[in-house]
Amino acid sequence: MSRTVLAIDIGSTKICAIIAEISDDNAIAITGAGTCKAQGLKKGSITNIELASRSIKTALNDAKRVSGSEVKTAIVSISGAYTKSLNSSGIVNIQNKEVSFKEIERVMQTSLYNANIPNEYEVLHALPYNFKADDQDFIEDPLGMNASRLEVETHIITTQKSNLNNLKKAVRGAGVEVENIVLTGYASSIATLNDDEKELGVAVIDMGGNTSNITIHSGNSIRYNDFLGVGSNHVTSDLSMALHTPLNVAESVKLNYGSLLNPSSDLIELPIIGDENTTHEVSLEVVHNVIYARVEETLMILAQFIENSGLKDKIGAGIVLTGGFSQMEGMRELAIATFGSIPVRLAKPREMDGLFDNLRSAEYSSAIGLVMYAASSYTQYEIDVNKRVRHSNETPTNQSTINLTQEPDVSTPHLQESEKKEGMVSISMKKNKKDDEAGAFNKFWNWATQLF
Repeated sequence: MSRTVLAIDIGSTKICAIIAEISDDNAIAITGAGTCKAQGLKKGSITNIELASRSIKTALNDAKRVSGSEVKTAIVSISGAYTKSLNSSGIVNIQNKEVSFKEIERVMQTSLYNANIPNEYEVLHALPYNFKADDQDFIEDPLGMNASRLEVETHIITTQKSNLNNLKKAVRGAGVEVENIVLTGYASSIATLNDDEKELGVAVIDMGGNTSNITIHSGNSIRYNDFLGVGSNHVTSDLSMALHTPLNVAESVKLNYGSLLNPSSDLIELPIIGDENTTHEVSLEVVHNVIYARVEETLMILAQFIENSGLKDKIGAGIVLTGGFSQMEGMRELAIATFGSIPVRLAKPREMDGLFDNLRSAEYSSAIGLVMYAASSYTQYEIDVNKRVRHSNETPTNQSTINLTQEPDVSTPHLQESEKKEGMVSISMKKNKKDDEAGAFNKFWNWATQLF
C-alpha cells in the first residue's frame, strides 16, 4: 500500500512544498508541488510566525491543488543557523553474544545520554559514524554480528528549542502537524550524493539565497556541519550599493549579467536609487568585479570551515556544490581555484518519477532530499528529532497511524477554556509525572548497564 508524504522545505528566500506517493518498495512518485516567496524569515530562521505561516500555506495549497490529496502531517527542513554539533560515544555489553536491533538501539541511546547537551538545545539528529564490535573498528552494520561488547561513536546535531518550537508553530499555523524535522544540509546531501562519494568522504555545500549550509560526510555519515549567513541575496545588495540602483534592478542585473568568467567592457543603463527617472551608465566590468569579490570571499570562508573541521584529508570525493547560488556561471571554476586541488562538482537533485521540470534545478535539492528521507533514504541508523531510532530497512509507518500515536494534546486548542475539565488537566499531569519517573529510571538503567 502506498502512502502520501508532504515535504516542506523552508528556505531563506523561498518555501517549497512537495507531495509524493511512496510505494511499499520505497519508490517515489511526485504528485504535487508549490513554491512561495519566503516571508517572516531571516537567514533561514523564523522571525515572524504569522507571515511565515502564510507563506507556508500558500506553497502548501498550490501543492495540494496539483496533487488532489489531503495531507495532515509534514516532514520539514530546518536551517543550520542555530545548530550546535558535538560528538559522543556509547558502549554496552551484549548478554547473548549476538547483536540485535535492541542492542544497537541501546548503544545509540547510551551515546546520547553521555552527550553533554546544553539545556536550551534539542537533539535534531544523532548519526553514528563508527560502530565497534569488541575490538573491530568501522563496522558498516553490526546487526547480527557476534560480539560481547558494542561501541558506537555518534555525531549529534542539536538546535535551540525556541528555534524548533517557532518552526513547529509556523507550520501548525498553516494547518499541518510536523511529523519530522531534518537539517537542510542533510536533506541536500541525500538528494545529491552517490554511494561512492559517501564512501570516499565529501563536503556538500548548499548555497541558497541568504544562507550557505555545509555538511561533511565521512564513513557514510555526517561528521561535521556548519552554517554561513551569506547567499546570493548578498550579491544583489552589494550590486545595489555599488551601482546606486534599486534592489529589484540589481537583482535583474545579477540574473542577466551575473558571471564569474571573463568580464565584458560593455555599458548598461541603470536607474538611480531614489530618482528612478534618471539613469546612468555602468560598465559590466564593475558588475563583474562586485560579484567576483563577494563570491570569492564566501568561498574562502567555506574553505576555512573545511580546514577547521579537521576532516580535510577525509574528503576524497571532494566538494559538491548545490543550491540556487551555485548555478552562477563560473562558480565551479572559482571554487576549484579557491579550494585548491580538490575536485568540485555542481549537483542537481536525483531523478525520480513525476519530477516537474522546475524541480530539476539545484535550488530544489533540499526539498527533494526531504521526500527521499521520508522514503527511508537516510544513514544506516540514526536517532531523529522524535528520539526514535530509525534504520534504513525499517517498515515506515503510514501517516495516518502516526497521527494516532501522537500526543492527543494537539486537539486541545480547539476546546473553549470553559470546556476544559479539571480532571483532564490532572490526568495529563499524572502522565507527565510518570514519564519523568520512567525517564529517570531509563537513565539509571543506561548507567547501570554501562558499569557492568
